[in-house]
Amino acid sequence: MSNKPVVNSNPLRLSVFLLFGVLFLSGCIHLGGKGRFPDVEVPPESVQQIEPLVLEKAKGKEISRIDTETPAQPPTELELSLAECRALTLENNLDLKVQLINPTISAESVNQEEAKFEATFGADITYSKTNQPQAYTVDVQGNKRDVLDSKFGVTLPLRTGGEINVDLEDYKVKTEEGRSFFNPSYGNSFSASISQPLLRNAGRRVNEYSIRVAELNKQITDTQTKLEAIRIIAAVDKAYWRLYAHRRLLDVRRQQYELAKALFEETESYVEVGAKPRIELMRTRASVAEKLEAIINAENDVRDTERDLKRMLNKPGLGMNTETILTLTNEPDPVRYDIQREKMVENAIENRMEMLQLELQLAQDASKIEYRRNQKLPLAALKYTYNMSGLGPDRGDSYDSLLNDGYEDHTVNLKVSIPLGNKAAKSQLRQALYERSQRLADKESQKAQITYEVLQQIDKLEATWQRIMATRQTTILNDELYLAEKRQFELGMVTSTDVLDAQTTLAEAQRLEISAISDYQISLIDLAVATGTLLGAAKVELEPVVP
Repeated sequence: MSNKPVVNSNPLRLSVFLLFGVLFLSGCIHLGGKGRFPDVEVPPESVQQIEPLVLEKAKGKEISRIDTETPAQPPTELELSLAECRALTLENNLDLKVQLINPTISAESVNQEEAKFEATFGADITYSKTNQPQAYTVDVQGNKRDVLDSKFGVTLPLRTGGEINVDLEDYKVKTEEGRSFFNPSYGNSFSASISQPLLRNAGRRVNEYSIRVAELNKQITDTQTKLEAIRIIAAVDKAYWRLYAHRRLLDVRRQQYELAKALFEETESYVEVGAKPRIELMRTRASVAEKLEAIINAENDVRDTERDLKRMLNKPGLGMNTETILTLTNEPDPVRYDIQREKMVENAIENRMEMLQLELQLAQDASKIEYRRNQKLPLAALKYTYNMSGLGPDRGDSYDSLLNDGYEDHTVNLKVSIPLGNKAAKSQLRQALYERSQRLADKESQKAQITYEVLQQIDKLEATWQRIMATRQTTILNDELYLAEKRQFELGMVTSTDVLDAQTTLAEAQRLEISAISDYQISLIDLAVATGTLLGAAKVELEPVVP
């Protein structure tokens, strides 16, 4: 009769094999499947086909002649002052809201760096059931052990670079070994240790380096946010005056239309009585159509600028698709200012956020150099460990032994590591020094750029003022010329072409005057931005947005 191996059908062993098999298969399926990350299904036609734009023909009669009526305006209006536009921008502007979230995000980076000094609680509970062969006699026998080991501890990082650890271990051992006096036996131990670097990574300055960098980054983000806020508010101010200019130009186009229409009607009466040739009627009628086209173009410019201003204001109920007319209550009052160039440049260098940002970056560079110098030092750490142990036939006896029997251990450890060559640390220090030198050069370059921008805006402001004076005088003279040409036409001394040319010249002079006035207001805004400020008597307060 042959001896066949007996298959061990231990249900515990079978359960373990099944558990590992399920975990293995589930891991394979997880790694290979589609459920690991959410997928975005993009139909191929959405990226491979370009759809045509389908337009429907408007209903109504075809245009057969030039309509000489002025297009009607929507009835709804909203009066807005420059201060109200700024208030709405601060409250609703989407670009500004995006920028004001950045300081909140940067503040969280500081909190994350501060968190590295938080204490950590740890727990490690292990149960093991073993059966190891042992040679107690001639025969090999098994040694079954049931062990329940529980460890609890607290780790406290120190700002000096060291670390404090406090641990408590409690275990229970049950064995079939005959030589064990306590079975089961209960044991425990309490240990406390403190470690402290002595050279590299030693001290608060080195270990708080990342916190200082995060705080400086937060302040840099604040400067960038303020810079963007100035740009956005200045853009609203500019849009306000551009809308003013387009509205004034629209008024000029309508006035020229009315003059052309009146000339056409006057010429029509002259032609009917035979005082003027019929070609004069054709010239004046063509001028009416031309002036009407200019009105349409001017109205489109007004709508575009109005839509841009509505987009920036983002006022509820005042969307870009609304027909509401924005009526501006502020009128420009051009005043010539006595600007002291050197003082203006000094104020700009002091106020511009770019300069403050560079100062903060230089502070970062200084901290980095200090940190890199520390990283060149050898690594030396001193550690002291204190340990108490207890043992007994039950848990209460083991803790009595721990507290009363005085089984204590003391360990002092000194560890030193000296790099041979230390090329990486030296290279990193040199790199930090080079970056600081580059930043200092960038600071001088930024000063020169700010000086250039301020002087350029001052010259532009003065030139725009001279344009206002010149265009205003030109408008007065061309208005007198138009009236003279019109009187000559009524007397039959000139043709309608001369009158129409005078009208066109007058309209161009009026356009240039309006453009000069609005450009002067915009130049004041640009000068304020170049000095890191905003126009107006009221200060603007920025509050970070917490989503």
